[in-house]
Amino acid sequence: MATSSESQPAQTDPAGRDEQSREGEIFDLLSNRRRRYTIHYCKREDGPVTLGDLAEHVAAWELEKEVEEITSAERKRVYTSLQQTHLPTLERADVIEFDDRTIELTDEAAELDVYLDIVPGDSVPWGVYYLGLSAVGAVVIAGLWLEVVPTEPIPKLGWATLVFALFAASAIVHVTQTRRMRLGEMERPP
Repeated sequence: MATSSESQPAQTDPAGRDEQSREGEIFDLLSNRRRRYTIHYCKREDGPVTLGDLAEHVAAWELEKEVEEITSAERKRVYTSLQQTHLPTLERADVIEFDDRTIELTDEAAELDVYLDIVPGDSVPWGVYYLGLSAVGAVVIAGLWLEVVPTEPIPKLGWATLVFALFAASAIVHVTQTRRMRLGEMERPP
């Protein structure tokens, strides 16, 4: 007996790739720091960029230096790598248009944001945070049902409003932080 996923044909994009193939290609693209830095710089500049400027900024970010401190050799090493490997790879994936000297993001590049949930190393992943917040909410609700939580100073509706307010405030912070951490939103790539 065929399962529902086996009986339905795989969805394909205009280039004839199925969703899983495209998703694997996107993760492969984003697995390389120089390609992420390229996307970040192009998003930040919001228009065509030159290969020379891109190479300088990528080298500076990789070496944690200012652009002015980059040597000719450091710039050339990144320039060559971008020109020969990374830009053609991004172009084949239809993320950029590259004409030997200038680079510009395509509309496909906007789809990459969904794959870039960047969590700083010193913070709790949002999924874990929401799980903990749900546990707190469940304890409060269970306490209200079992009449263990006091309802004298704060009525039941007040407790429910407090739990809702915690989720709403958390969602606002989450959305704000996620937008701020996207490629192209900050000076230096996340």
